Parts: sequence; C-alpha cells; structure tokens
Amino acid sequence: MDPGFEADFREFVVDRSGALFRTAYLLTGDRHAAEDLVQSALAKTAAKWRGLRDPAAVEGYVRRAMYHEQVSWWRRRSRIAEVSTGWLPDRIDDGHAEVADLRLVMRGALARLTPRQRTVLVLRYFEDLSETEIARLLGVRVGSVRSQIYRSLERLKKAAPELSTVREFR
Repeated sequence: MDPGFEADFREFVVDRSGALFRTAYLLTGDRHAAEDLVQSALAKTAAKWRGLRDPAAVEGYVRRAMYHEQVSWWRRRSRIAEVSTGWLPDRIDDGHAEVADLRLVMRGALARLTPRQRTVLVLRYFEDLSETEIARLLGVRVGSVRSQIYRSLERLKKAAPELSTVREFR
C-alpha cells in the first residue's frame, strides 16, 4: 500500500473503529466475533482503499462489507443450537441502575435471537435503515425483511417481557 494511502487508511481506522465495533457487536452478540468481523471488513477495505475516492462513502463501504461478511458467516456455519444465558431478572428495578439493568436485559434477549434476527433488528433500529435498504444489503426480498423484523420483535418480547415497560419498545 502506498504510504499516503496507508496514512489515510490508518487515520480512518483510528477515527471510526469504535463505531464500527459497536455495530459489529450488535450484529454478532459476541465481543470476539465482533472484533473478527471489524478486522475482516477493514482488511477488505484496505485492499480496495486506492479505489475508494469519496471519503464520505468509505464508512458505508466498510459497514456494507461487515453486513455481507456476517451473512456469509451464517451461510458457512452449520446450524448452532441457541444458548440460554440462564439468568434473567424478574423485573427492572427503579433507581440509578435502571439503565444498566435495561442494557443487561436487552443484551440477554438479543443473545437468544438467531444471528439473522439480530442483524435485521440492528440494521433497522440501530442503523436506522429502511426495509428496502436492508433487503438490498442482505440480498433478500422486502417482504422477507418485514416478516423477519416482525418475528424478531415478537421473539424479543417473549425473551424479555420486562422490555414492554419501555416506551420505545411497545
């Protein structure tokens, strides 16, 4: 890689790796898998860096690489049984720890979803992508995305009924 391009790439990685990791973590539900996903997407981006002329499009390219890599991981993996965390609080307590409790509940509920279910929810509600954009990214029909989002939300509600008290989740 040309030294000038390498410096630009390093700067991009330093500036955006935190945000990319957060998205990858939400996609995978696992810290180590998220690190692998970001690393894989950045490696693909580094190989194409010279051809990426628009700096504003670079992050979109990396995120798209992450989504595609996650989908290909699903396809390569044999079906893995769900893993129950074994712990779920009866309710969220009021007080200063409410936000932390809610995060733990949400994390546990997301861990019970399949990778595809977790991905459509992350893309729709965290990345704020439209159903059409999600369908294009994942290579499926819009109707499939809609039904997957519906089923994912229903499963999330069953996995963590405590979330029904959160206004945004109802």
